[in-house]
Amino acid sequence: MDTKSAFALVGSLSLLLFGCGAYFNQPYKVQDARIGELASKTQILRDMPLPYEQVVVGVYNFKDQTGQYKTLENGSTFSTAVSQGATTMLIQALEDSKWFIPIERENLSNLLNERNIIRSTRDEFQKRTNNPQPALPPLLYAGVLLEGGVVSYDSNVITGGAGARYFGAGGSTQYREDRISIYLRAVSTSNGKILKTVYVSKTILSQAIDASLFRYVNFQRLLEAETGITKNEPVQLAMKDAIEKAVEALIVEGIEAGLWTTKDGALTNKKLMDAYKAEKEVEEATLVHNRKQIPLKYKNALNFNAFSPRLNADLSKKTLGLGGSVAYTKMVSPHAAIGLDLGYLYITGGESFYREYMASSLNLELNILPYDKLAPFIYGGGGFIFDIHTREDANQEKIFSPKLQFGVGLNAYVSDRIDFRVFAESNFTSTDELDHVIHGKRDDYYYKFGAGIKYKFGQKKKKEVLKE
Repeated sequence: MDTKSAFALVGSLSLLLFGCGAYFNQPYKVQDARIGELASKTQILRDMPLPYEQVVVGVYNFKDQTGQYKTLENGSTFSTAVSQGATTMLIQALEDSKWFIPIERENLSNLLNERNIIRSTRDEFQKRTNNPQPALPPLLYAGVLLEGGVVSYDSNVITGGAGARYFGAGGSTQYREDRISIYLRAVSTSNGKILKTVYVSKTILSQAIDASLFRYVNFQRLLEAETGITKNEPVQLAMKDAIEKAVEALIVEGIEAGLWTTKDGALTNKKLMDAYKAEKEVEEATLVHNRKQIPLKYKNALNFNAFSPRLNADLSKKTLGLGGSVAYTKMVSPHAAIGLDLGYLYITGGESFYREYMASSLNLELNILPYDKLAPFIYGGGGFIFDIHTREDANQEKIFSPKLQFGVGLNAYVSDRIDFRVFAESNFTSTDELDHVIHGKRDDYYYKFGAGIKYKFGQKKKKEVLKE
């Protein structure tokens, strides 16, 4: 096996071993039964502050409302995509929170039958022994009913992967995301009023990583090796996590609505509500594919750019020069801004030609994804370019030419006031003398490749409503 193949194999194995910790914990023997795993929200729910008074709640049926069956490559099966035990998971989450006293309502007929058996048995015993038996205590009744269920299960919300292979050695990785959504609502049993409704969604990740080698190492000697692992997030744990998050949200939103309160009083209530509002603000500004959305707070900005101009004219050798500019932009809508730019260009062409120019531009900038942290933009407009005379070229004719320009770029959010951006721009002039050579019919033009810092300032705007 040659050196290149060895490097390719090492790279593939590195992708496999470092990309998935489950590779080192593969099951090589039968495992004993164990207490069920905790979801990410379980401990948070258990650590909630204690309530002033526990609420008696009834859960009749928190069911699967999706009607979704497991999908296969060649169709589907009659197995449901999500667990049918959502009611049991919800009752467990209510117990863990210590805010609620759940009572048996899912199999109420079984409970009533058993109480009837107890009554008849006691009556028979009393008739035979003439020994009076105590009456059964009354059942607890719920002040609040919890309703809702699993409303959607979306398969293959996003899929993707990457891989590489070189001379029979390579590796690849693939992933897939599904999504589950639940609604939970609290209903007053005294008047039927819906007190509060919460909505929670959770993604379910599946990953596959593999590496392989197929290589002739000698005449009639074939080396073939492969390894890999697939890891699927359990749907049951994802569903449990979503239900526990819904219970947590119901508790905090109930505190905010004045339905119940903590044992410690107003200060603890405020801490819970502030933390929940901050989390909710971030999550509501995140789209389906975990795209973080940034509210637009400022309408004004200064751009400080550095770039390399490249003159495309009649010179035989084309090189990159240096330049910089300062621009002021004013946002007229979330998707559009107007900018005024003033810049300096030091244009070169080989060892013998150099020239200094100033350029001004007025541009209309279109922001394609204005609320995203990484957002492309396009712009275009018009302006002027003129040269800067020195003593050496004082006798030469001064150049002053209108121009048109357009460009594309990528804006990266750094903070509320700072963005970083890169761009490429093409400028078309109305003169053939930028290189001091008049040749042919086509006017001179030049490119700019650069990067810059965008500083946003001015009075804060109210946060834009994020809609897509």
